[in-house]
Parts: sequence; C-alpha cells; structure tokens
Amino acid sequence: MNCKQLNSIELEEVLAILGYLPTRQNEKEAWYPNPFTPENQASFKIDKPKNLWYLFSEGIGGTTTDFIQKYFQISVKGALEWASNQNFSSFHQQTKPIKSHPNYHIDKIMDIAHPNLILYLHERGLSEKVYPFIKELWFTIENKQLYAVGFKNRSDGWELRNVFYKGALNKKDITLLRFSPETESISTNIINKEAHQKVAVFEGFTDALSFIEMQKSFRGDLLVLNSTAIIKRAIDVLIPYSEISLFLDNDKSGRDCTNTILKSFPYAKDFSHLYADHKDLNHYLTAKRQRQALSAKIAGNTTQKEAGSKIQKEDCKEETNRKKKGMRRRM
Repeated sequence: MNCKQLNSIELEEVLAILGYLPTRQNEKEAWYPNPFTPENQASFKIDKPKNLWYLFSEGIGGTTTDFIQKYFQISVKGALEWASNQNFSSFHQQTKPIKSHPNYHIDKIMDIAHPNLILYLHERGLSEKVYPFIKELWFTIENKQLYAVGFKNRSDGWELRNVFYKGALNKKDITLLRFSPETESISTNIINKEAHQKVAVFEGFTDALSFIEMQKSFRGDLLVLNSTAIIKRAIDVLIPYSEISLFLDNDKSGRDCTNTILKSFPYAKDFSHLYADHKDLNHYLTAKRQRQALSAKIAGNTTQKEAGSKIQKEDCKEETNRKKKGMRRRM
C-alpha cells in the first residue's frame, strides 16, 4: 500500500474501525466528536466528496494518511503499515465492510440455523460447541439482504462473517466473555464485578471460538479485541487479572499487540508459539481438522483394503478346496 491508495480509503470507514460514529451527517459531510481529544461538541468534520477531514477546534485537517499519523502519533511508514493490516473495502475489493452511515438495518437475530453458515463454521473447524457464543444475523445494506455469523461486542456492535463477507455493524469495541465448558448463553458478554482471575486474549472472534472448541477444562474470561486499533481499551480491562494468556496473530500487527500488552503486564504469557507455523489460532485448528480428516480417510481405505484382501483369500481358499474335491472324485 502507498499513500495514494491509503488516501483513497474513506475516512468514514477508518473512523468506524476505530469505534467512532457520526453525530449528524448528510450526503456531503459528516460530523464527529473530536477523535483526538474529548470534547462536548462535535468539531471534527469529514468532507465526503473530497474525503478530507477538518478539526475546527484546532484549525487543522488533511487526508486519510494525515489523520492516521495524528491519531496514532506515528510516521507515514507507520500509517501505511497499520492500514495494510486492516480490511478496508476500498483497498480489498473482495470484502464489503458496512459503512458508518445508517443505510443498513438489522432484520432479525436468531440462533445459528442456516446450512451455509453451519458449513462455513465447519470449514473453519468449529462445531456446535461454539454456537452459544454467536448468532445468525439477517441484515439489509442498500436494499440488499445478507446473512452472516454475528459476534457481539460490549457496545452492542456486531462482527460479521460468512464465506464471502467480512464486516461489522454499529460501533467497534472489544468483547468480554465469561467462559467455562458449561456456558450456555451469549449473554455472558456482560461481566459482573466478580471477575475471574484468568483471562485469555484474542485478536478476532474466530480465534476465540477456536480456543473454545479445543478447551475442555478452562474457566475464565475471554477478551476479543475485534480490532488491533482499540488495544488501549483492552489494556484498561486487563488490569484486574492476575493471569493473562495471549493468543494473538503471528503477524506484525499481532506481535505489536502482544508486545504492547507485555509492556503493561510483564507477567502475561504469550502462547503464540503453540501455532507458530500458522497465521493465527483458527488457521492452526483448521489445519489440525484437515489432518484428522485425512488420517481418518486413510484409515478407512486401509480397513477396506484389508477387508477386501480377506475376502479374496477366502475365495481362493474355497476355490482350492473345490478343485481338490474334484480331483478326489476322478481318482
């Protein structure tokens, strides 16, 4: 990615990923609370046709690159690296994240039932064990109805996935779940004050679901970032925990998040080495499931061959006995 490509990414989309929604807007402009400093009034404006921003309280503005540099206090190179690790619709045309303006609506929320979503989860190595933590969402964007697996965050926003789609609805935020093998409801997204001492941290919800899929005895909380851009919110939530286990991605963004958490909590443990040959925990689980399926297939073929060989031996034995009987009659 270069600066020209980064500046073509809609500022509305960048702000949505960072968890900001407009307070008012029309076809030409959108107003937001100041994303750099808390303010009582919305003084941050986006010029939609030009894709430029302006902060009236400070008298400054610029492009998408300028915004990311100021927001994270990083260089142009750092801004390009950060943007390359995100899923922007204007850069990755195969994905279609939902824009922040409300030309969408949720039609229904239900338990996982659609065969295509069940197949999608199965292909990601996930079974009915994870269903209590997700929902099936039907929603409409620009008069087109879609459905996807939905994972709720603590601000009532939703992460959405299906085989063709990757996006989000409403405000971006972390997800905090209480987990034990007996967990039965996604309502555990609301954590009471008597928190567990243990917490496991993940970048995306498919990694958290993979952890649930593989666990048999873990009891603790699960924290899902949903976006590496909001790592600061996770830091605040992690303060009460005495045991922090990190299962973040094996890429630059994941390593940066891991190092950020380790700086604040040196006693945290990084477990990414367990899936070092894979991008993330879900890729590891998927590969494991594929190996298991292949082994079962090979074992099944071997059993069939052994059975066939046994039948052939019995047929040969029977034919030999028949010939011997014929020879005795002739003698």
